Amino acid sequence: MIRPSDYELKLLHHLWREGRMSARELQDASEAETGWSYSATRKTLDRMQEKGLVRVEAVHGLKTYVAGQGKLETLAALSTAFARDVLGMDAPLPAAAFAGSKLISPEEIDELEDLLKRLQEGE
Repeated sequence: MIRPSDYELKLLHHLWREGRMSARELQDASEAETGWSYSATRKTLDRMQEKGLVRVEAVHGLKTYVAGQGKLETLAALSTAFARDVLGMDAPLPAAAFAGSKLISPEEIDELEDLLKRLQEGE
């Protein structure tokens, strides 16, 4: 699993929420958070495509982007790494830690819990 940078995560959040977006739509949606120019957003998307974080799909001749990694899988990997590398924990953060998240629905918390358990067992 590829760990996205903080800025790549900002773009992924929009793709996870919307599903498919053009570079211009991503720029408009993330400009307040990133302060980036359109060319900076495009350059980041190109790097993300090279890494496999996004896929490019043409829709009616328009280049669009979709997330190349699942939201829950990415969050499980990032939270496990944070718990281990930053907090020095042997176990992943409990999924309940995400209960107030705007990114994860209550239904997804159960699925995240399962992913966190599988990651812990696979270590």
